[in-house]
Amino acid sequence: MNDLYKNAMLGALSADAVSMPVHWYYDTRALDEDYGEINGYVAPKNPHRDSILWRSKYSARNARGDILREQSKHWGKRGVHYHQFLSAGGNTINYKLGTELYLQILEQGSYDPDAWLNHYIERMLQDGWHQDTYVEEYHRAFFDNYAQGKTPRECGINDIHIGGISQIPSLLAALTQTGVTDLGAQLVIVKTHIELTHRNRHVVEAAQALTSILNALRLGKNLRNSIEENAKQWMTSGQFDTWSNFPDRTVVGRHLSSACYLPESFTASLYLAWKYAESFSDGILANALCGGDNCHRGAVVGALLGASNGIESQWIDGLGASTQLNLNNTTS
Repeated sequence: MNDLYKNAMLGALSADAVSMPVHWYYDTRALDEDYGEINGYVAPKNPHRDSILWRSKYSARNARGDILREQSKHWGKRGVHYHQFLSAGGNTINYKLGTELYLQILEQGSYDPDAWLNHYIERMLQDGWHQDTYVEEYHRAFFDNYAQGKTPRECGINDIHIGGISQIPSLLAALTQTGVTDLGAQLVIVKTHIELTHRNRHVVEAAQALTSILNALRLGKNLRNSIEENAKQWMTSGQFDTWSNFPDRTVVGRHLSSACYLPESFTASLYLAWKYAESFSDGILANALCGGDNCHRGAVVGALLGASNGIESQWIDGLGASTQLNLNNTTS
């Protein structure tokens, strides 16, 4: 059982890392011209022709809100890649936080939301820790609230982006290793964790659905049945089967948005996991090549396909986090 959840975590990390260089390409023609055929981890390239980072703004009120730190000079400029300083196989900030969460729970022996919030704040304010140029809106809002003197428990916001569930595979992997295997107990902790930063029912519901699907896999059900039984509000098997006859970019990009907003981004993620139910590699590569918010869809696509199929060694060997997590021997 622990291997299933470890593979879910590692699958999510791998899906994020392979998507990272082509994250937030909504112009898939530009994606193809800049990166060609992607078969593994590659480093990001500057300029990012589809980048809209120049539109994003954040000014720290004081040192308690200074999460951009050395990256602040890159904001407001055109063409800047969101993850320009990451290496091939590197993880974006939300998944780096997931790795930190996993390690903290194992060290402490249990999940403690207040201990996690303190660690989250410490890491985000640490010079050079994440190396990511872009930080999501929820981080900026959280730390703006923190800079105004609010307690960590008061700093979460109503955010509806799929990035809010990116830590869930790592959370579940740690919970199962510390003895929390009951689905009901997992669902309570998942809701608690999500609402520390995302006070939005769509994020909570998607996170709990992902938790329930993984639990169904643990009980021996196949992936498509697990999705169908636990995600009825987001999908039907008939619709997914019909869409499977179309190119991926027609489904995720036209029928469904490739953007980050829930609930549609969760449906898109479930669809790709459904279509590629028997192949981890094909699924995470297809997700990456659909562009848009592929990194955060990877929390679903990578976790479900990793848990169901295992992970081929190429993805573990090149993943920057695998050494930190001591998971180099977790294979298919």
